[in-house]
Amino acid sequence: MEQELVKAGLLQQLELSQEKRGEQPIYTVDPGIKIYSYDYAPDDLKTLATETVKDINVTVATDDGYTESEMFFFNYKQGKQNYILTYLEDDEMVMENYPVLAIFEQLEDTFSNALNAAIILSLLIAVIFSQLSSRQITKPLLDLKSAVENDHQNLTELTHLPSEVGVLARAIDDKNHKLEQYLKREQLFTGDVSHELRTPLTIIMGASEVLASQLESDNRLSEFTDRISTTAKETSEIISALLLLSRAPEKLDAPRTSINSIALSEVDRLKYLLRYKTVNYTVAAEQEHFAYVRPELLKMALGNLIKNAFQYTDDGEVRVTIDDKKVTVTDTGLGIPEAMMPLLYERFERLEQKSNNKPLATASASKEYASYKVEGTGLGLSIVQRIMTHMGWQLTHHNNPTGGSTFSIYYK
Repeated sequence: MEQELVKAGLLQQLELSQEKRGEQPIYTVDPGIKIYSYDYAPDDLKTLATETVKDINVTVATDDGYTESEMFFFNYKQGKQNYILTYLEDDEMVMENYPVLAIFEQLEDTFSNALNAAIILSLLIAVIFSQLSSRQITKPLLDLKSAVENDHQNLTELTHLPSEVGVLARAIDDKNHKLEQYLKREQLFTGDVSHELRTPLTIIMGASEVLASQLESDNRLSEFTDRISTTAKETSEIISALLLLSRAPEKLDAPRTSINSIALSEVDRLKYLLRYKTVNYTVAAEQEHFAYVRPELLKMALGNLIKNAFQYTDDGEVRVTIDDKKVTVTDTGLGIPEAMMPLLYERFERLEQKSNNKPLATASASKEYASYKVEGTGLGLSIVQRIMTHMGWQLTHHNNPTGGSTFSIYYK
């Protein structure tokens, strides 16, 4: 439309110029209009001009320097004479001399502004809509997250939703119900076993005391009654520790417990494992150290580490060191081959050659372990690791350069 208006305005100017000035090679109408007889037109315009209005960007010299503008031009044949009509777009000319073009320019500017405003408004509406829709979409997910974090409170309300969130809520609720049933069965089993075992253990301990009183004159037989009584008491303590592990950590009280006392008592309890071995044992501590922990759990954890050190050490030393950060059990025994390291805390994994004769880290280690059989179930280190996790402590291990292993319990 703008091109047609420009063309009509230039043809009108050609007609007016011919009436006023007659035939001229070049008509100049200030500002911005030049009409060339074809022979006097610039060569580049002759090349580009056609009967259709075209426009190109040109650089124009002004009082303030140079500026970019747009020039319209076309070829017009009038009788035997050809003209090239040009119009250099200029607001002054449009406003003063061509009100139709001025109106068009104003409409064009108004449309452009309206289009820009519409785009901005559309973007704003899109942002607001996306925020509202995202809230509607994410709100059920946030409610589901909150319900799961709050021990599944209000989860039942979400299971009735028809959306994917409802499907997910129903799946979580179903899985939660199964887990609760499983944990309940495990707790009931632990409680039932504890209850049923305590009665025969009490009977065993009572019977051993009666036997001990009747065999005071026979030291050899009294030794066996003492072992019966001691083992029954230890079994009762183990049951108590397992019951504590079945409870949530935050529900357990943690009294101030002497680590030195428990280490000394466990070493004394298990020293019978070294009866026929050339192994020295020591408990080293510069002072008495304490930690806030259930003594039954610490006794079980430390006892398993000391028991393993005594069992797997045939010659050398087992040393228990206590400081203000950790308890360390170091031995000069067989150590743990690299092949067993990934399975160190797995249940039922033991330090012995497998039945399929799969080689261990070295040939010598393989032979040594193949012939070294120690009674056990492979649960000791697994239980220790479980206790550490339950108490929020840390268990580490490394092989000693001269042989043997070092296990450390970090309690601070």
